[in-house]
Amino acid sequence: MATVTGRAIHCGLTSSVTLHRASGPLRFLRGGTEVPADLAHLSGAERATSLSADGASVHMVEHLLAALRVAGYFAGVVIEASCDELPILDGSAEPWAAAVEELGPPPPAPSALVLEREVEVALRGGRARATPGEESLAYTVAFDHPAIGVQSWAGGPETYGELLGARTFGFERDWEALKARGLALGASEAHVIVFAMDGPTRPLRHPDEPVRHKALDAVGDLALLGRPVRARLTIERGSHALHHELARAVALAAGS
Repeated sequence: MATVTGRAIHCGLTSSVTLHRASGPLRFLRGGTEVPADLAHLSGAERATSLSADGASVHMVEHLLAALRVAGYFAGVVIEASCDELPILDGSAEPWAAAVEELGPPPPAPSALVLEREVEVALRGGRARATPGEESLAYTVAFDHPAIGVQSWAGGPETYGELLGARTFGFERDWEALKARGLALGASEAHVIVFAMDGPTRPLRHPDEPVRHKALDAVGDLALLGRPVRARLTIERGSHALHHELARAVALAAGS
């Protein structure tokens, strides 16, 4: 068992999460209601991935799911959450990875989803493709900001761990607009890399930290498939919603 506590970035509340070893699929526990961590229970993609079941919801699940995926956990954990939103912590998945490590070795991985044909999806200017082959992820972002521009990252399951330390980022110009919409109420520079007009307001961990974080989000979102994926994945200008669409297309093409 491992417990992590911190500020929820959007609602601003203190959120506590306890990870329990348990047989069965990955699932969240919210107010006594189980919320499975799978595609069938996706309920939102607004600035984060949300899951819902029987009136219970959990938001901002992608960083924890990425840490579980990197550690080899496709099942065997119940995630008990004290509020509807998981804590943002330092904006990366590293604190989650430390908590997952306390659980010990994961159960054996399930068989992989094997993609038999190419699939491609597009959404809001982004595009994602999966082609048959050994699992890999290639991610590209393009932002109209001099400190980011076009960035790319590529790797496979053996290098997904390189993404864990990449932090959530945002733009100073968007901050007030988000708060006006009831979002980012708990955000501070302790949780988010803020890009002002002349660059980030504190040092980056990697020159390509923005694309690493987007790739991290994709690893977490695709973990909702519940199995490894034998496919080459390419994502350009991605979003949570696009990741979800890609996951659905892969599941359908693999016959799961």
